[in-house]
Amino acid sequence: MDFFEMFLNKVANTAMNLGGRVLLALVILFIGSKLIKLLLKLLKKAFERTDIEVSVEQFLYSLIRVSLYVLLAFLVASNCGMDAASIVALLGSAGVAVGLALQGSLSNVAGGVLILLMRPFRVGDYIVDASGNEGVVDEIQIIYTKLRTGDNRIVILPNGNLANNSMINVTASKIRRCDIVVGISYDSDIKAAKDVIMSVLQKDPDTLKDEDMLVYVSQLANSSVNLGVRCWFAKENYWTGLWRLNEEIKLALDAADIQIPYPQMDVHVKND
Repeated sequence: MDFFEMFLNKVANTAMNLGGRVLLALVILFIGSKLIKLLLKLLKKAFERTDIEVSVEQFLYSLIRVSLYVLLAFLVASNCGMDAASIVALLGSAGVAVGLALQGSLSNVAGGVLILLMRPFRVGDYIVDASGNEGVVDEIQIIYTKLRTGDNRIVILPNGNLANNSMINVTASKIRRCDIVVGISYDSDIKAAKDVIMSVLQKDPDTLKDEDMLVYVSQLANSSVNLGVRCWFAKENYWTGLWRLNEEIKLALDAADIQIPYPQMDVHVKND
């Protein structure tokens, strides 16, 4: 009977001790989560008061956030009775296993660091990756980068792919060249057509007048003489300028009675 009572007392003491540890761990988890949220909010405000680049800010914010939660998990586990050395050994073993299983994700983290250091693009740049995905860079996170397309869709791209493959930064320069091809009839006056198009370029409010403007014969095609049109816009005016020039050139050629031909084929029928 004495043995049974001792056993019950030991179980009760162990349960109370374990319950106390679990309760303490839950308190640490609750308070730690609140503190982390407060620290992250203060960190974000601190970033806003500095001139740090947005892409660097987003990357550091994600890195610090993950590190703080890992530290909180370590504290909770130690207060549940796990030995610190055992936790470190467990984390080391788990790190090796996770590293082998998540080689792709780790390469994405390395890619994020490379993007942050080399800065091939920044938040706000318009990029096109090797697979043809394109859009404005919205966020640069630890593992992936978010692009916002022209129709407001979000494209998630792994940083490893962006760092290890070719990529076009469309808006890295302040100005962009605009190229248009206009076909005119073989019966039309080429010099008159070139003068009409050049006049449109010179009158447009957004073409850069200190940059080269060219109108030239680019190709003698099957059904038309193709004129190449080349001018420059500030990068923020590129698309509206391109669309406007297409319309204004068509209207100006119509007014000058210069034909833009349709593809045609002459068929000769021989009667025997």
